[in-house]
Amino acid sequence: MMDFQSAFAEPLSTYVELRRGLGFRSQTEAYLLRAFDRYVYKRGHTELNQDLALNFASDNPNTSIDYRAHRYQVVRQFSEYLATSDPQVPLFNPKAMLRSKNRIPPFIYTDEQLACLLDEARHISPKHPVRGVTLHAMVGLGASTGLRISEVVGLDRTDVDLATGSLLVRQSKFGKDRYVPVHLTTLDVLRHYAFIRDTAFPNCHHPAFFLNLRQRRFCRNSLQQGFCKLARRAGLRGPRGRGASFHGLRHRFAVKRLVAWYKAGIDVQAMLPALATYMGHIHYSDTAYYLKATAELLGLAAGLYENSLQQTEVHPL
Repeated sequence: MMDFQSAFAEPLSTYVELRRGLGFRSQTEAYLLRAFDRYVYKRGHTELNQDLALNFASDNPNTSIDYRAHRYQVVRQFSEYLATSDPQVPLFNPKAMLRSKNRIPPFIYTDEQLACLLDEARHISPKHPVRGVTLHAMVGLGASTGLRISEVVGLDRTDVDLATGSLLVRQSKFGKDRYVPVHLTTLDVLRHYAFIRDTAFPNCHHPAFFLNLRQRRFCRNSLQQGFCKLARRAGLRGPRGRGASFHGLRHRFAVKRLVAWYKAGIDVQAMLPALATYMGHIHYSDTAYYLKATAELLGLAAGLYENSLQQTEVHPL
């Protein structure tokens, strides 16, 4: 049994293991079910119903509508699983809490904003300097490689080759492994972090490359919360609601790569499959989601379009 302790501990554990057996690799649902288990346990609930799911979903008013809707739907799906063997379990209204129909445009960090985030990371915890070094390395790695937040926290020590600068990303979003080379400057940061980590935790044998202060692997949510704190200190998020997130580093990486190819005169369309492979997409068309327009990108694209028109224009005799 997993670390569940509420009245629903046994079916929650069975449900999570069943999902894994069916091939579901995402850790987000398992994390939210653990959060639901803690919520139920602390309040002593023994009956699963829609009001409980809605109260759990809305427990933190500072979260986005989409995140609250996701929390609700995860519990609703668990209730459907229970209902297959227990007809007394009520079915929840799937429309009781829906995601927003308006997709928020991605936040593309400027060089100045990224520098500010990295600086804030270094000074996030004067009492525990290793925490600042860790966050600085994780943010820098995300910005320079476009790794997903789950891929950053999922790295093991054996996955990071500090001699060659190659990362092995295991079982990513689509269940595939891939190698990701890193820039020399990023490699220097990773080497520095590893030195500080091993100095701070000399007797730690946990396999995770990035360690929290408890000498354990970061969970996705804890890194996201830490990043949001950095973003608020950097003035990139308000005290509530949406704003700059770790995933924006992935957007920035894709856009910066595209801009560099445009400036170099490289056929961007021909290079999209290579970018898709690097970022861990099955189809290069999926990568287009990250190539959102910025002022610089639009200007370069417009310039290339005008040049192509001039080259193909037919002049009368």
